[in-house]
Amino acid sequence: MKAITFTKKQIKRFACIAGFAVAAAVVAITLIVTSVGTRAAKRQVPIYSVDCKDKKIAVTFDVAWENSNTDELLSILKDNDAKATFFVTGDFCRRHREDVKKFFDAGHEIGNHSDEHPKLVGANVNDIIADTRACSNEIKMVTGSDPTLYRAPSGEYDDNLITTINGMGMQVIQWDVDSVDWKKPSAADIKKKILKGTKPGSILLFHNDLENTTEALPEILENLSSQGYEFVTVSELILKDNFTIDENGVQTPSAESTLKISDEQLEAVLAQYSAEFGIAELSDEQLELAVTAVKSGDVSALPKELRSLAQEVLTYINSTEVLAPTTSSGTQSGANTSSEPLK
Repeated sequence: MKAITFTKKQIKRFACIAGFAVAAAVVAITLIVTSVGTRAAKRQVPIYSVDCKDKKIAVTFDVAWENSNTDELLSILKDNDAKATFFVTGDFCRRHREDVKKFFDAGHEIGNHSDEHPKLVGANVNDIIADTRACSNEIKMVTGSDPTLYRAPSGEYDDNLITTINGMGMQVIQWDVDSVDWKKPSAADIKKKILKGTKPGSILLFHNDLENTTEALPEILENLSSQGYEFVTVSELILKDNFTIDENGVQTPSAESTLKISDEQLEAVLAQYSAEFGIAELSDEQLELAVTAVKSGDVSALPKELRSLAQEVLTYINSTEVLAPTTSSGTQSGANTSSEPLK
């Protein structure tokens, strides 16, 4: 990368606005496209689980094909006082709109699972955006609002997909406990696998339209409930602000400390995002807001539409060796990143 030089005055004025500059890219698709090519080389990962002390977990279903067990799933969840997140495709919404409405009306969360369940690894940004928006539009017709969560088709993702979805203001959600129910194992095997892997902050993966899932789910929920687990939606489980995501996809609260940044360290970050600086025209007021947000580690003061990418860059700042916080936050490893469904 071509070196750039900043004066001391510029360094002080820009103090850590890299996060805000990148966040501004979400305002238009063209800026999303630019940011994809210029973002840090650090591998992007979705949220697999949450590092939390409370015994809260999220039960999720990927919903793409038929609707054979909708009523049974809803009955089982209700009997066990469990809220779930259903990641539905736009295609499923079009064919089975009443089922999606049943999920929503029962108090469950609806997430985006793409429109036609395509293979998106290697896809260009415009195709990802078009597919995602098509599904979100279908969901909005049922729920009245755009979904804020996204799960990639077949759980397959690359940096381009995650960066694009985050740039659209959505969180990409994976899982750390996979029932592998799509392989149609016995109900006993599904139960064993789920109970063995679940821990506080886990995100569990199931699919609808499978008899073995319907059979296994009651005992799974009853067992986990007896252990003191609370079943919440993904949005209720994940952190909204002040977090980092480690290489295993574990979302962890950020340390509540300000960043001590030398001029040399700051210049390195500014150089990393030089292209975004060339695009974003920031007022003095915006600069001051960005300074406060990034240095405090709290992006909640930023406009809602800019918050997602600002958080992404803050995560980069907290996790890279370029900038080090005065105190480090704990991380948790061990998320299962190798288990991917075909459905």
